[in-house]
Amino acid sequence: MVYDCLIVGAGWAGCVLAERLANGLGQKVLLVERSNHIGGNAHDFVDAHGLVVQKYGPHIFHTRLRPVWDYVSRFTDWNGYVHRVLAQVADRVVCLPINLDTLERLYGRPFTAEQARAFYAERRVPIEKIENARDVVVSQIGQELYELFYENYTKKLWGLYPHDLAPQVTRRVPIRFDRDTRYFDDPCQGVPKDGFTPMFERMIASPDITVRLGTDYRSVATSERFGRLIYTGPIDEYFDYTYGRLPYRSLAFRFETLDVERFQDAGVVNYPGEQDYIRITEFKHLTLQKHPKTTICYEYGAAEGRPCYPVLTEANRQLCERYKARADELERVHFVGRLAQYEYLNMDQVVERALALYEEIRTDG
Repeated sequence: MVYDCLIVGAGWAGCVLAERLANGLGQKVLLVERSNHIGGNAHDFVDAHGLVVQKYGPHIFHTRLRPVWDYVSRFTDWNGYVHRVLAQVADRVVCLPINLDTLERLYGRPFTAEQARAFYAERRVPIEKIENARDVVVSQIGQELYELFYENYTKKLWGLYPHDLAPQVTRRVPIRFDRDTRYFDDPCQGVPKDGFTPMFERMIASPDITVRLGTDYRSVATSERFGRLIYTGPIDEYFDYTYGRLPYRSLAFRFETLDVERFQDAGVVNYPGEQDYIRITEFKHLTLQKHPKTTICYEYGAAEGRPCYPVLTEANRQLCERYKARADELERVHFVGRLAQYEYLNMDQVVERALALYEEIRTDG
């Protein structure tokens, strides 16, 4: 059989593009995935106790991009979950991102927005040129809160301290001057009502899409005929690590099922202290599932394993640019997604880029 397109990777980018090319253009698509499941790192499943669990840690879809939300909503209803995160700091549990309630819990006195601004103004470190993730934080809120919430947490997650990472790593988390306890302030957010995996299944349920799991694309790239290649895996792997390996940070997970209905007061509790784990997720908060038991997940940063995050340093950026230059020379080969573009992209940003690539293909052929 001749396929119009071979898509490598059945995560967000791969599934969106498979759906669009098949249903939008009537193309025959071969979608291959190295893992034994679809959905990439957003994959979820029902565990042995009947609890819905996200295999690779907490995933909450959130966006302010209405076309992206409307597109994804074709394949799922949403459960209405609003993400809230707590942090265990010394002997206190406080809200994240830092807001007025957080300051009041930490310092035992009331804060208005004006008092919080004055508080930060006294403590922030003037930095003429922001060069790294530490600079972002200390220039806004000072050294003390940086050490409490960011320094060790970042080291556990990334294997590097914030001063070794690019500014965008900590720019993702806002500082609030109100009592908004939501982790994301995007107007559209939630978890698919039936789970992420059923959503992806509906997305790629076309007779024009052939899915092969447990398959390395190199095993089909030479045996199948196709007109276009869309690659969502690590860009350095595509080029056989010609210039060296791009580091991707991984995660490790330890799951426990407990004979209680609730374990903690939020879906995610961060641990920026000396614990070896980064955070604990209790999935029933996210899924809104009713069940007499609960499954929790301890999450750890890891140097090896399934690639999750590009490690954003200047040296890695320069190395990636060499690979991207090679990629730009290829015809009818496209690189899209967090791993292929070596960018720290949220799920909605991946969908946005996949839809943009579809429009490019639709327009240019």
